[in-house]
Amino acid sequence: MKSNYEVLIVGGGPVGMGLAIELGLRGISVGLVERRTEAHRIPKGQNLMQRTVDHFYCWGIADELRAAKVMPDDYPIGGVTTYGNLMSEYWYKPPQREAVQDFFFQPNDRLPQYCMEDVLREKMATLENVDALYGWHADRVEQDSDSVRVTLLDEGDIEEQIIEADYVVGCDGAHSTVRDQIDVERKGSDFDQKMVLAVFRSKELHEGLKRFPEVTTYRAMKPEHKGYWQFFGRIDVGEGWFFHAPVPLDATADNMDFKALIQEAAGFEFELEFDHVGFWDLKVAVAETYQMGRVFIAGDAAHSHPPYGGYGVNNGLEDARNLGWKLAAKLQGWGSDALLNSYSQERHPIFVETGEDFIAGRIDSEGKFFDTYSPDKDLDEFIEAWEKKKQGSARYAVAYEPNYEGSDVIDGPEGGVCTAHGEHMFKARAGHHLAPFPLSSGKNIFEELGNDFTLLALDSDPGVVESFQKAAADTAIPLETIKDGRSGGREQYEARYILVRPDHYIVWCGDNPPADINALLSKAVGG
Repeated sequence: MKSNYEVLIVGGGPVGMGLAIELGLRGISVGLVERRTEAHRIPKGQNLMQRTVDHFYCWGIADELRAAKVMPDDYPIGGVTTYGNLMSEYWYKPPQREAVQDFFFQPNDRLPQYCMEDVLREKMATLENVDALYGWHADRVEQDSDSVRVTLLDEGDIEEQIIEADYVVGCDGAHSTVRDQIDVERKGSDFDQKMVLAVFRSKELHEGLKRFPEVTTYRAMKPEHKGYWQFFGRIDVGEGWFFHAPVPLDATADNMDFKALIQEAAGFEFELEFDHVGFWDLKVAVAETYQMGRVFIAGDAAHSHPPYGGYGVNNGLEDARNLGWKLAAKLQGWGSDALLNSYSQERHPIFVETGEDFIAGRIDSEGKFFDTYSPDKDLDEFIEAWEKKKQGSARYAVAYEPNYEGSDVIDGPEGGVCTAHGEHMFKARAGHHLAPFPLSSGKNIFEELGNDFTLLALDSDPGVVESFQKAAADTAIPLETIKDGRSGGREQYEARYILVRPDHYIVWCGDNPPADINALLSKAVGG
């Protein structure tokens, strides 16, 4: 076992492995510590947003990700919401991530987390500068102004190893040792509600749900659950399922009839065989900061929440992409400490709002809806309200547009903030993710974007491009240039010049060059 790395990652789930790949592809020496020697075979974290699949594309494994799917390639990714149970006459199929597909390069996808982890693990194994340290866990984390030392223990807590690194990142889950060692507190909404996760197999359930269009998830909303979901998700087509539902606080695997609970939520009796029964607490918890000196946290170590809406693994992998290039920039000498500080500045408010507005807020609003409207109290009033709820159901997918307008390393609008709320547009905007566009070559812009800063020059002045290239050379910032004379791109983006950073968020854009290109590039890397 080596004793020194540039970055040591504690936790080898999807976030830790994604970060290791991001850093490894950038030439950084990485050690990844993971207690498990094999992935858990529980199908959590299945719903991958378009932005997440973009990450896999940039890591060169989007095809491998899709090849690892359990669902058929053409099976629709969507869900239905029902009143009461799945046999209710009141149901609708709300628009989901497909509503914003045009604004992303890769389509969203769905597969069990353990399948995704297999793909990440195989990719990580191809990177010579990334070492996987399986069967170890962190016990102590100590840092000074120059480095971080992590004491590792083996599976039996017998053998001890000390590893030194320039930086450490805790991706070790909601009960993070790394977070505890740096004394970072968490806050958020605690609903004081216990939930069950049951994984089971049933061909009869598959047959019984053919009343609906083909979908992958089913939400049964019972009024007495006050906005909490009884949730069925497909693992495959035909037999495999998982189920989330609220249960009493004293519920155990032995004192409840979970078969009856599942049948009640489905609205009919059917045979099933359990593979797993576990529990989790319904709460949102977000760390007060994602950085303390040379130690960072990401994924569930930084933010944990109910598995509603697929925000968990997607936000965690976004953490990895955001932090990865910044750590590499600092270690390679062209990024600053201020650039590292921007990781927490950008990512922290995103998940505060994701947790409180898109998760806790949704639970609260749906609880109020079902407390107010009932077909038993006033059928006409319920039908009218149900129809309005149906028509407004797309807002969660459409309004979720994380952006960094308020970041110190973005040349954003005056008064801009980092927020999870936004509006999807093709127009280029500082702090927002670049939308896809076909170039005159026939390729999509995302097929040409590299892993460094990119200047997109549309119908541009060669002198301006040369000025950007010279400024980048002067500041040692890696910059690629994509020139395209097709006027359609300029019209779509409403800008002639667009400076895109390595994670494909826009730093600056405009029809005319900035007053000081050197100052702009310096700002982009925390100078």
